[in-house]
Amino acid sequence: MSGSRDRDAAGRARQGRPRDALGRPLPYGSVGVEPVPEEPLDAEPTLALARRLVEEGRPFAAHEVLENRWKTGPSVERELWQGLAQLCVALTHAARGNAVGAARLLERGTGRLERYAAQGGPTYGLDLHHVVDSASKRIEGQRIGQQRIEQQRMDQGRVDGDT
Repeated sequence: MSGSRDRDAAGRARQGRPRDALGRPLPYGSVGVEPVPEEPLDAEPTLALARRLVEEGRPFAAHEVLENRWKTGPSVERELWQGLAQLCVALTHAARGNAVGAARLLERGTGRLERYAAQGGPTYGLDLHHVVDSASKRIEGQRIGQQRIEQQRMDQGRVDGDT
């Protein structure tokens, strides 16, 4: 396909290019992960699919599902869906080794969810504090894991350089 983005007849971006599990584009013709539905879902199916995708290690795809809901759902719930989507992007950055991006998106998503919780809108069974805490712990775990890998590489470089 040509052009910088795949678009439908109305000019909206579409998922024409294959992607890896963390949402990075792959060359056309490559086998990527199965795309998520582009049609918006109701609240409960959105949450169920997003949760499953995060558990499968596909937080970027979960973000896309949540983004569909925020763009088409009730405007009074925008902070909820944007906040959840931003937590998924934070998880994506963490999985890609981008600690700074993960921290920034975690902060933005947390702020949105805190504002939403203060308004008392529907949470569809979610404990927003628990959601934020879980995301924070996953991101911290990945950051620590990444630091260990980097330290092992540096240690290996010292050993290799000494021989």
